[in-house]
Amino acid sequence: METYLVHPDKIQEKALKAFLKAFDVPYEIKKNDALPEHVKSGIRQGQDDIKAGKSFSLAEFKEKISTI
Repeated sequence: METYLVHPDKIQEKALKAFLKAFDVPYEIKKNDALPEHVKSGIRQGQDDIKAGKSFSLAEFKEKISTI
């Protein structure tokens, strides 16, 4: 037996449940709202960077990227 991890949005979730039910495929739903520590650390670093002025606007980003 194989295990598949999928991350559907709300519309996809409804369709996926209907599909699994139609084919009589057993499934379970596990909700895990906790973020891994490396993700939390990255978020904190980004927030610190913003506070330190190490950021720029979307318009500035688009201008920078357009010259590449």
